[in-house]
Amino acid sequence: MTTAPSPMLPMQGALHAVLSGDSELSALSEGLYDYLPETVPYPFVQLGEAIETPDNRHGGFGRETVQTLHVWDRYRGYARVLRIGARITTLLDHQPLTIPGVDWIATRFEFSQTLTDPEPPGDIRHLVLRYRIITEQH
Repeated sequence: MTTAPSPMLPMQGALHAVLSGDSELSALSEGLYDYLPETVPYPFVQLGEAIETPDNRHGGFGRETVQTLHVWDRYRGYARVLRIGARITTLLDHQPLTIPGVDWIATRFEFSQTLTDPEPPGDIRHLVLRYRIITEQH
């Protein structure tokens, strides 16, 4: 058995499919992006950074991928980004993902953090969400 290729790209596709396919999340946000065009209407969700580490077991290969998502808005206060974040967590935390090339083991919510853009006019609200996704090679 040889080490499988990284599941990060197919995992990003699986996350995009789950999040973009949910009508409730679509009603809360203006879009889901990997790449941000110049003019993006607020609020929106961004597939962000990921960190991948080995999670091998005797006789098999696995990976732990920590995926970051970002919610951005210009609403005064955090209410809208928090509602969007709650919906994302409902869709992902302990919910199965279909990831081509690997077996999904678990998805766990790790943390969320609210931030305010300090640059004038300081009207951008930002919610950072992080999830740990564990997979195994077939």
